[in-house]
Amino acid sequence: MHKFRAAPSRLAFAVALATSAAVGLTATATPAFAQKKGKQQPAGKANYSKEFVATYQPMAKVVNDNGDVAALAAQVPALVAAATTPDDKLAAGQMVYNIGAKTNAVSLQRQGLDMMLDSGKLTQEALPSNTFAAAQLAYNAKDWAAARMRAEQAIAAGYEGDAELLIAETYFAEDQAPTGIQALDKAIARKLAAGQAVPESWIKRGLAQAYQANLDAEALKYAGMYAQYYPSKSSWGDAIAVQRNIANYEGQELLDVMRLAQRVGAMRYERDYADYITAADARRLPGETQRVIDEGIAAGLLKSNDVFVNEARTIAAGRVKADLADLPGLERDAKASGATAATAMAAGDALLSYQQPAKAEEFYKLALSRPGVDTARVLTRLGIAQLDQGKTAEAQATFAKVEGARQAIARLWAIYAKQTAGTAGSTAP
Repeated sequence: MHKFRAAPSRLAFAVALATSAAVGLTATATPAFAQKKGKQQPAGKANYSKEFVATYQPMAKVVNDNGDVAALAAQVPALVAAATTPDDKLAAGQMVYNIGAKTNAVSLQRQGLDMMLDSGKLTQEALPSNTFAAAQLAYNAKDWAAARMRAEQAIAAGYEGDAELLIAETYFAEDQAPTGIQALDKAIARKLAAGQAVPESWIKRGLAQAYQANLDAEALKYAGMYAQYYPSKSSWGDAIAVQRNIANYEGQELLDVMRLAQRVGAMRYERDYADYITAADARRLPGETQRVIDEGIAAGLLKSNDVFVNEARTIAAGRVKADLADLPGLERDAKASGATAATAMAAGDALLSYQQPAKAEEFYKLALSRPGVDTARVLTRLGIAQLDQGKTAEAQATFAKVEGARQAIARLWAIYAKQTAGTAGSTAP
């Protein structure tokens, strides 16, 4: 028996998903309160200490006269020590920040910004954006706790940007994936509530973090989001691969997963076709097996002279004619009084595999009305039959009823049904 190239392992797939760096977290904001030339002195009607004024004014003169600002860095400790009142601290923070900005000293920018925030003298208009700027500077300095604190303060102050994302990244940096995922969920929820698109990089980041941390429910959720909001051969392939690697499907479950992969165009590897052929089984579903083999060969991922492929193709070709001839009898048996749910399901399965979804739907519904039915399996295939007829709303409702081990499979099918209906991305999965 020919051995097909193995699908990527869980570890290898996680590495392929992972992004190399945090997303969109470079501090670029300039505080709205940065001092301008001619304004480097405490404003009137404020409470400044004499000691502070005596230290501050000579430094302000250097800045106002375009003097050697770099030399002022050495005087920062004395300025900070002299700042005792809230107004002192605000003015000192402005001075320190501006020295840092003019000399590209990020540590001074951060120190100055923190002083201004801690002074309690910033206006409510300036507070949100500048608190988040402080969070970014702390993040870039890998001071995770301070970055979180400032980001949380920014949210409390009404900041409308991506503070939750920054919080998530601090937790990811500390290998606290579950808490980071919760923060990322909030960031995504805010985007959706505002009617904005969720960046693809965010979804991939969450998927990679959840998958690597073995957070299976979260990984499945983000895999579905990836396929939902950014449908492509790549995203669908990743979503299905994540589900397969987590659940390790076999038999009938694998068959319905591979049917989805085929419909969304996500058959990417030789192994995908081999698994579909094995799950369909040329002895049970010869017509479907034939179609999969022909498609795999046409895609250049299967070789017609391969032993496994040739054997399955020969078996399927030898059974199709007789199988089609037996279909009317199977339908009669399934409709007969006293017939079992299994017989009705077998009729539905045969008809679905021969691309007769309307008839398949009839027999799946019949199976559901009888005792002993495998409800989750029949509902999954009823949804597929409805979707193959273009009954997208009905298919979505049917997939929503699937419970148990097949629920994750049905959720992906439901996302595809929504995309087929042209409403993909309208709501969170």
